[in-house]
Amino acid sequence: MGRIQVVGLGAGELAQLPLGIYRELKGARSLYVRTVDHPVLKELKEEGITFQSFDSVYEQHQSFEEVYDAIVNQLIELAAIEDVLYAVPGHPFVAEKTVQLLKERVEGTDIELKIVGGASFLDQMYTTLGIDPIEGCQIVDGTALTADEIQIRHHVIVVQVYDAMIASEVKLTLMEKLPDDYEVTIVTAAGTSSEVVQKVKLYELDRYTKLNNLTAVYVPPVKEAELLERDFSHLRRIIETLRGPGGCPWDQKQTHQSLKRYLLEETYEVFEAINEDDDEHLAEELGDVLLQVLLHAQIGEEEGFFTIDDVVAGLAQKMIRRHPHVFGNKDVSNEQEVLKNWQEIKKEEKPQQVVSEVLSKLTSEASILAVAEKLQKEAAAIGFEYAQIEDVWAKLEEETKEVKEASLDSLEEEYGDLLLTVVSLGRFYKVSPGVALHYAVQKFRNRFAFMEEQARHNGTVLSNSDFDQLNKWWKEAKQEEE
Repeated sequence: MGRIQVVGLGAGELAQLPLGIYRELKGARSLYVRTVDHPVLKELKEEGITFQSFDSVYEQHQSFEEVYDAIVNQLIELAAIEDVLYAVPGHPFVAEKTVQLLKERVEGTDIELKIVGGASFLDQMYTTLGIDPIEGCQIVDGTALTADEIQIRHHVIVVQVYDAMIASEVKLTLMEKLPDDYEVTIVTAAGTSSEVVQKVKLYELDRYTKLNNLTAVYVPPVKEAELLERDFSHLRRIIETLRGPGGCPWDQKQTHQSLKRYLLEETYEVFEAINEDDDEHLAEELGDVLLQVLLHAQIGEEEGFFTIDDVVAGLAQKMIRRHPHVFGNKDVSNEQEVLKNWQEIKKEEKPQQVVSEVLSKLTSEASILAVAEKLQKEAAAIGFEYAQIEDVWAKLEEETKEVKEASLDSLEEEYGDLLLTVVSLGRFYKVSPGVALHYAVQKFRNRFAFMEEQARHNGTVLSNSDFDQLNKWWKEAKQEEE
């Protein structure tokens, strides 16, 4: 049975190395190191300790993933012949991918893996920087850094910033969250006699010439309110504050029902921005729609039913489920096949939803009433408004009469005038015509779905049923609602 023992060389010099690990290194018959570029190894070499490194592997591959994979494969092959002592910089479980890969690879084999430990560079980093990690601290890998994982409100330590190329990638990634002139700290060989600490502007990060495998970059937590404005969790807290004690009286009063009309209005303002081909306006209006989503989510959280995390999780699951050609092994050749698959998956998700496709599309068409309502509000704001509700009723009677008497050429125009007056009626009664019609259409859809189900139960379809039968099922649907 083979045996691989892993030890950490610590973050500093030989004097900082634990005595137990020093003895392991001194007594090793076969010592292998990931890289010779470490202060402890230079001193061990002076003491006559011999070892073999995997530095040559770095030159044979194009990516770090390939390098780490090759090192682990070689270690496993060596372990089949002799016991191996493998030494890595710092602590074996801190920023050491080869150890994680070893754990995965030896599981289920006859190779014994023992992790001895070592001193992490992190303790020295906290001392050098004078920070308390309990305030919130992220340790991230500079070779695989993504903007969405960075928590700008926490201390962030980016490790493995080996060279200018990695520093450039780290710089560009951080710039997605932070301004170009944000100050960061470069720390090399923390806690050793060779320690170097240099503060630079973010845009200067890849211009620093003294980068090596002992270099890390520290990004202090963001405190400025204007920089936190891009942070989604900060926005969530703003909404929570508006709804909470001492918040905004208007926001505190809102319910799912009262907010419906605003979601409708904001959606049509997004449409207007798109039609204007105005990206700045579109970004603003999309923010207003997001506000509505967050308000509904905050209400859901307060009532104990759902949170914004549930909304996000549900959407993520749905997108993955409905895109098997992207996240699975489904093959598609064109857009039409994508849409067909989408509809089939929806039917599998909601097998009881039997409403006709044409009727399903009616709800969105009704939303044009929100535009009419908005225009009337703007006109009323400058004084162009009915004096009292009786005037609206009188206008409604007038427009109804004109529709009755209209010729075919003028019918559409007169019918539009009638609808516009109905919108005015809703405004006076403080009822959103769009929401009201949405509710009416939803009732119609539910009743129609009931009729389709009844027809199917009787072994027929609606198109083969006479009016009397359809009317009977319609009345039954209404009774079901009661």
